Amino acid sequence: MIEQLQKDSLELLKQLISISSFSKEEDQTADVIERFLQMREVKTHRKLNNVWAYNKHFDSNKPTLLLNSHHDTVKPNSGYTRDPFAPTVEDGKLYGLGSNDAGGCLVSLIATFLYFYEQEGLSYNICLAATAEEEISGNNGLECVLPDLGELEFAIVGEPTLMNLAVAERGLLVLDCVSTGKAGHAAREEGENAIYKALKDIEWFRSYRFSKVSEMFGPLKMSVTMINAGSQHNVVPATCTFTVDVRVTDAYANEEVLKIIRTNVDCTVTPRSVRLKPSSIDKEHPIVLAGTALGRTTYGSPTTSDQALLSIPSLKVGPGDSARSHMADEYVFVNEVEEGIKLYIEMLKPVINGK
Repeated sequence: MIEQLQKDSLELLKQLISISSFSKEEDQTADVIERFLQMREVKTHRKLNNVWAYNKHFDSNKPTLLLNSHHDTVKPNSGYTRDPFAPTVEDGKLYGLGSNDAGGCLVSLIATFLYFYEQEGLSYNICLAATAEEEISGNNGLECVLPDLGELEFAIVGEPTLMNLAVAERGLLVLDCVSTGKAGHAAREEGENAIYKALKDIEWFRSYRFSKVSEMFGPLKMSVTMINAGSQHNVVPATCTFTVDVRVTDAYANEEVLKIIRTNVDCTVTPRSVRLKPSSIDKEHPIVLAGTALGRTTYGSPTTSDQALLSIPSLKVGPGDSARSHMADEYVFVNEVEEGIKLYIEMLKPVINGK
């Protein structure tokens, strides 16, 4: 059965690669995923470009685990030397846009779902969700359908990790800051220079150290990445705007970090979003123990994924390598997908009593 699942998964991945599925434009790949499941007599649900399904013997009295990955892609960068939509296998590598991020993960999770789909007596229900807009952290992806999925106990989020276990992920705050002064003529030393006021706060962002340090990530990181002020050389600027990139660790909630920042600076601080939360799962969680028993290592992921939208324990793991994501001539090894399917299944067996 596993060999057939592996074969079907690779064919599905090639089909997905051949279709443009930029964020917000994933309707055709959603159609393909829907048909793939329906041809195997799986009842599907759809909202916008998100497709989900449950195991055949779903029991509302049992907890539910989520298997999630995304089918949108970034646009190909200018360094491509191949047709990004032409799936090609050479030297064991399957080339194509989205092959590594996160097509290999998605088709492997679909195969895993199908492996357990008809089994009875599982201790968990399984919800498979193939979602959209992950690459832009959009509102019409996983976040849009979470209320429709029902209560969830924990999740596996498919992203390329070389099948190692990302047991924590940084959250993200992007802050738009405005320092306000008073305009005046530079020659007469009039006004109150907003740049000087901003410099004081920028220095705080550079030097402040949060008291709680994450065991997995170390200290929380803040970086001022953009600054803008002034209209002409002889006018003291009344406003100075700057942007701060804050990588939040699992030691803090986004709202907690925002409160500390506002307490310490004079500028106005407006977050673009507080949605992208830090996430983690206990190293003693059964799914983590099952993974480490198979020789997989644990680590903290510096990159952000749809895991940030979940308020339940979640593990990020999948075939492929994050270093290949968004690269020119993106590829995933065929044997990575094949091995990914096996490892997903073996990880889940002791957790959900699969056979």
